[in-house]
Formats: sequence, C-alpha cells, structure tokens
Amino acid sequence: MNIFQKTIVKIVKQYQKYISPDHSFWAKDNPPYCQHIPSCSEYMIESVEKKWALKGSIKWFFRIMRCMPWWKWWYDPVDKQSKEKK
Repeated sequence: MNIFQKTIVKIVKQYQKYISPDHSFWAKDNPPYCQHIPSCSEYMIESVEKKWALKGSIKWFFRIMRCMPWWKWWYDPVDKQSKEKK
C-alpha cells in the first residue's frame, strides 16, 4: 500500500472506532445500523486496499449514493465481477 492508501485506511479506522453507529464503542449493545454487508466503512477500507486510493474512493462514493437505510439487508461486495466468476 502506498502512503495515500494507508492514510485513508487510518482515517476510516478512526471513524469506525469513535464515530460510526455500527463500529464505535457505544454501538456494541445496539443492533447494526447499516443495511449493507460489508458496512460502508468496511467497504471503503476494502476498496482502497484492493484498488488505488482514488479509484477506491470513487467506488466508495457510489456505494454511499446507493445507500437506502429503509431497505432490507443485502450483500454488496467490492469486486462484484470476481465474485460472480467463482
């Protein structure tokens, strides 16, 4: 990973630890808020690690745009093409 990827991952992990409604210290007794698997912050980390920082950030942005908290749970992997081929 390059310096940009490491920086983004570190920022997202800090968000998960202190702010996230799914991952933070006050969320441990609450049911999951996010309707996606993986959650948006996990998706961001995975997309930045697998892709380059800019492409991963763009994929994450479009994931946020697809967020519909009222809908049922659904699985939304980072690499849809590679999952379908297996």
